[in-house]
Amino acid sequence: MTERTIPSRLLSYFIRGLLFVAPIGFTIYILLGAFDFVDNIIRIRIPTGDPNRDLIIPGLGSMIIVLGTMVIGFTFSVLLPQTIQNIIENAIGHLPLVRIFYFAFKDLISAFVGDKRKFTQAAIVQINKETSVHKIGFITQNDLSNLGVNNLIAVYFPHSYAFSGELVLVPKENVQMLDMPSAEVMKLIVSGGVSIKE
Repeated sequence: MTERTIPSRLLSYFIRGLLFVAPIGFTIYILLGAFDFVDNIIRIRIPTGDPNRDLIIPGLGSMIIVLGTMVIGFTFSVLLPQTIQNIIENAIGHLPLVRIFYFAFKDLISAFVGDKRKFTQAAIVQINKETSVHKIGFITQNDLSNLGVNNLIAVYFPHSYAFSGELVLVPKENVQMLDMPSAEVMKLIVSGGVSIKE
């Protein structure tokens, strides 16, 4: 083995190690950040006699929030009739600023989980006919007649490497449905086209 090949081999080993370690590290970092954020919402301190050394049990706040959310879900699903939830939402609907955040966030959560998921139908949309530019997105509304529009549908385009996106109204004839799992399409978009199932 020559001197010239040793650095190149070491660099090759480093890159291969990086390809293995970086995604795992980044995933753990994101999960720990999310866990720490939720855990800090309810941070229970147990006194030990020394005010500067209170005992904090990691994960207790997260467990309380998860169990509390399950109890609330059970209560509204089984114990309380739907009318109670409607009364609460009607009351929130009369609060000018609160209703914007509440219903927008509720619809966002419902788009990913629950019975009314929106990001299930992926599509390729022709953006520019002259240059034949296309984008991949998710159909969120097939009927926009409530907006006074009959020939357009709503398509959401997530941004790559970001937790954001844009909503575009496009003609139905410019949309081609994708027969592909929505999780794979989302992974393809978020990775900038790098991650695609072989």
